[in-house]
Amino acid sequence: MGAQQNNGQEPDINHLRKVRREKLAELQANGQNPFEITKFDVTHHSQEVKDHFEELEGKHVVLAGRMMSKRVMGKASFCNIQDLQGNIQSYVARDSVGEEEYKAFKKMDIGDIVGLAGEVFKTKTGEISIHASAVTLLSKSLQVLPEKFHGLTDTDIRYRQRYVDLIMNPEVKDTFIKRSKILSSIRKYLDGQGFMEVETPMLVANAGGAAARPFETHFNALGEDFKLRISLELYLKRLIVGGMERVYEIGRVFRNEGLDTRHNPEFTLMELYQAYTDYNGMMDLTENMYRHVAQEVLGTTKIVYNGVEMDLGKPFERITMVDAVKKYAGVDWNEVHTLEEARALADQHHVEYEERHKKGDILSLFFEEFAEEHLIQPTFVMDHPIEISPLTKKKPEDPEYVERFEFFMNGWEMANAYSELNDPIDQRERFKAQEELLAQGDEEANTTDEDFLNALEIGMPPTGGIGFGIDRMCMLLTNAAAIRDVLLFPTMKTLGGSDTTKKVEKAAPAAEEKAAEKIDFSNVKIEPLFEETVDFDTFAKSDFRAVKIEACEAVPKSKKLLKFTLNDGTDRKRTILSGIHEYYEPEELIGKTAIAIVNLPPRKMMGIDSEGMLISAVHEEDGKEGLNLLMVDDRIPAGAKLY
Repeated sequence: MGAQQNNGQEPDINHLRKVRREKLAELQANGQNPFEITKFDVTHHSQEVKDHFEELEGKHVVLAGRMMSKRVMGKASFCNIQDLQGNIQSYVARDSVGEEEYKAFKKMDIGDIVGLAGEVFKTKTGEISIHASAVTLLSKSLQVLPEKFHGLTDTDIRYRQRYVDLIMNPEVKDTFIKRSKILSSIRKYLDGQGFMEVETPMLVANAGGAAARPFETHFNALGEDFKLRISLELYLKRLIVGGMERVYEIGRVFRNEGLDTRHNPEFTLMELYQAYTDYNGMMDLTENMYRHVAQEVLGTTKIVYNGVEMDLGKPFERITMVDAVKKYAGVDWNEVHTLEEARALADQHHVEYEERHKKGDILSLFFEEFAEEHLIQPTFVMDHPIEISPLTKKKPEDPEYVERFEFFMNGWEMANAYSELNDPIDQRERFKAQEELLAQGDEEANTTDEDFLNALEIGMPPTGGIGFGIDRMCMLLTNAAAIRDVLLFPTMKTLGGSDTTKKVEKAAPAAEEKAAEKIDFSNVKIEPLFEETVDFDTFAKSDFRAVKIEACEAVPKSKKLLKFTLNDGTDRKRTILSGIHEYYEPEELIGKTAIAIVNLPPRKMMGIDSEGMLISAVHEEDGKEGLNLLMVDDRIPAGAKLY
């Protein structure tokens, strides 16, 4: 964004920031410090006004939000206010708000937080608007927002400064509103099924419940090393032991692993456990909950992600891992009886494995290699090998496999569920096997959790449990390309030293106060074109030049005139007076590049020689004169001649 949007305008940005601080200082000096305001009562939001226009037309309303655009047209102006629900236009006229208040309004900047009171009406062009009776500055923005035409597109800055991203990109705000609705919908569904939400520790001595490398830390007060949890499982199962028959937790877990479009080291997991059911009960619950959430949040059970439609309305496919490998790899694992046979097949199909991998591990590698990518529609992959499932009950009819399923959509693993192992003796053996793997260098292997084993020895009922990746669910339901797009503040590499300052500055490229947004010109009137012609030689004698505005001030005793000190590319400074004070405050124009005719004879204005004329564009709108000083790209040097 920096290279694209700064366009070498850093000095201009710095000047704009300086001007904003000067405006704040002036307000504070006059006893109008906006930061001292503690409360502002709002009656409506923008979308409410639009949705209930017929009821609210002519009624007095009070809104608050961020000023996103402002068009000053003499004694009346338009501005646009953005709040939680969207945007709304306001018509601000001097005669309605008062002369001093109008002056104060003209000094407000894009990005300022304002309170807006006035009557609801519809303009001649049909836009629902607020006819302001008061505009109150509630908070001063000292930074400059990205200009609206290009927006904020640099993903690095979007993630680091999500607050700017939310201001500039409505679709980003919509994603996080949907995320909130998804979580709310999950909670409502589970609460309706008799589940109770609980909270369990994040700092743990033993990070178990998943195959992942934990983050480690040290607790000074106890002089003890701790880990950040990698799963919610073991504590929730303790609660099942304690008699809480249906519990769930939605919370952050932390895994010291890689970063990519689907992985962030801290992410949101939802785990639930239900006594007296098994993994079949968890499949039914998953199917019903996904349909409920999609219907409630999206209004349909059909999800379109990256152009691919997935139908949650149909029964989800259920297939064993062995059958999935047979279907997609053409290998019948029922015919594989020894580790040697498994390794031979892996060599034959170019599946990489490690020396420590057992037969079941290699089956899982085959599944990952050949089957996962095909699981686009909702699919439960069941009955995993025991080697990769240390917390799961064995299948009674085949102890090499366990009662476990993974739920897939779009080729992604969305959930992982078990008939939970409640045999403390078997569980101890599984932990022991995990510790052997840990000793062999598997940093993701579990260690023995004696307190959890003690809980199992007290007795845990037959239980079904499941873990859902909330972030991936949000990605699918919001059509987000990366996990970072559904995390408000994803993990980023820390910026160091002076680079921080540079990055912060990059995040605030030059604002176009006259944003190149879509503007309705249907109600604009322009002067008829001249019928008289002028010969080319006469026209060519007019000397149009680009000029840099080095200084600008109001002319004393004049309400209209501004005095400009201009760099016209020569060694001397040029002075031009222009009657545009109704439309601009002087400080807004300093540093801009304008167009002037420089070969007009000097003309006395308020006793000052005006050496030329600045060019403005004039029109009529809603019966009032509108004026825009012609300002051009700042890369055009002073003195450049216009042909």
